[in-house]
Amino acid sequence: MNAPGVGCGAAILRGGRLLLVKRRKPPEAGCWNLPGGKVDFGERVADAVKREIAEELGVAIALTRPLGYVEMIVDGQHWLSPIYVAGIVAGEPVNAEPEKHDGFVWAALDDPP
Repeated sequence: MNAPGVGCGAAILRGGRLLLVKRRKPPEAGCWNLPGGKVDFGERVADAVKREIAEELGVAIALTRPLGYVEMIVDGQHWLSPIYVAGIVAGEPVNAEPEKHDGFVWAALDDPP
């Protein structure tokens, strides 16, 4: 990658817990992360977050507010990822992309994996 990529993510909260996914692929393979993915050219970040969460977890979300951003430079990649606080408005999470994730967990905010 010659230039930074643009990613996105969601801090999905429910009952004092945060939804995390365990990555299978680099960067950060084997780590627990916020769900999200790549923003496509011409796509608004808010739309990309909703699309990525639907693809990865099979749920519809509503974005509450921007939380901040993550900058990751690792494994020869450079990503900037705006993160939104969100809640599920339809469906229950499933691992809809098992080739990308080993699973997911609802983690206590004060005791993440």
